[in-house]
Amino acid sequence: MIKVTKLNGSELVVNADLIEFIESTPDTLISLTTGRKIMVLEDLDTVVELAIAFRGKTRSHPVPSGGNGSVFEG
Repeated sequence: MIKVTKLNGSELVVNADLIEFIESTPDTLISLTTGRKIMVLEDLDTVVELAIAFRGKTRSHPVPSGGNGSVFEG
């Protein structure tokens, strides 16, 4: 999840996994795989950096492998 700022100044948390593409029109427009579009104050490069940082954090916590896929036993 990444935190961005809508044009009205309110903060919004976006699921970075759902970002399909980002445009600079000149405002930054985030298009999600759901079809929703969000206009934000952050510039295109900042949104890209936030998404990359998010992906880096999620990959630093690997999911346990083996067994039945559950982290709980019993």
